[in-house]
Amino acid sequence: MSLIKRITLEEEMEKSSELKLSDIQSLKEWCEKQPHLPKIEDSFLALFLHSNYYQMEQTKNTIENYYTIRTHVPEFFSNRDPLGNKELRQAFKIMTSFPLNGVTKDGYTMIYGTILDADPSHYNYNDVTKYSFMLLDVLFLTHGINNGYVNIVDVGKLSFGHVTRMSLSAAKKNTFYIQEAAPMRLKEFHIINAPPAMELLMNISRPLLKKELIDMIHVHSSLESLSKYIPLDALPNELGGKGGFIQELADNQIKLLEDYREWFLLDETTGRVNEALRINTPKKQSCCIT
Repeated sequence: MSLIKRITLEEEMEKSSELKLSDIQSLKEWCEKQPHLPKIEDSFLALFLHSNYYQMEQTKNTIENYYTIRTHVPEFFSNRDPLGNKELRQAFKIMTSFPLNGVTKDGYTMIYGTILDADPSHYNYNDVTKYSFMLLDVLFLTHGINNGYVNIVDVGKLSFGHVTRMSLSAAKKNTFYIQEAAPMRLKEFHIINAPPAMELLMNISRPLLKKELIDMIHVHSSLESLSKYIPLDALPNELGGKGGFIQELADNQIKLLEDYREWFLLDETTGRVNEALRINTPKKQSCCIT
């Protein structure tokens, strides 16, 4: 584990003048009174605080949701061995997701995602979601707090066959994690190369999304309109950018996940709630995990 890069609390304190040790201490004291929660590192408490704009009660809710959903949704958060899980290895070939170099004019981190294998019969929604959440975990560990995240999703290979392989209950859990649990400031969601199937996917997804998330979604008919939000040079070469070739960037991302294999295995044993120790009633229902 010593070889794995992790952001420290000291580094986080240097990045944000709003981050106060007194708030970290208050959160630690609260955590100690929640025996069902796992031990949470100070640098991660900073991430939760920052993602909630330093609102203490919202931060506590996010921590509760984060560890509860990761405990009760094994289809996304169990068997995350990037080397030993055959289904996950298959997911690596189906889609990819990786951060782009640089930031937007507002200082936001950009994440690009796309389907690699257009054959919907190879597509497994749970496995590709698991993969994308593993990417986020590594970003949280290594990047820590930042101004926000911008997602750029190239859906050019999306078909009706992909949409029919997505279950509504899995989509609910996915959106709950993104909206209520992931310690990130999500700022913008850009969709490019949208085929007809995208409209169906949006119609299914819209009832699951909060208004503020719906307002973040921008569907672009051209890269020109995307250029108002992100530097186009950051995009992969195939899209006219200078960010590198998609397959090469995808392979680098897989290698990074493999480097963090030990962390993923440890997280599964130490980063979950113990419902037997929960003082209040279990939160499974409120996490839409039934």
